Amino acid sequence: MSILPEGEELHRAIKWVSSNLQEDAGQPLGPLVQEAIFKFNLSPKDSEFLIDFYRKAKENLPG
Repeated sequence: MSILPEGEELHRAIKWVSSNLQEDAGQPLGPLVQEAIFKFNLSPKDSEFLIDFYRKAKENLPG
């Protein structure tokens, strides 16, 4: 049983992925997101949100 508020794992996963991307922007996003899903034990709903969040963010990048 988790004592974290609902959605806290998702917030931590987003921060973790973002931090990793700041350290090395050239690393592939897909494997990083998958690692975050397992690392933070995200639910299927939160996993889908995380994937979509970074997919949309990537689409909105200039270039």
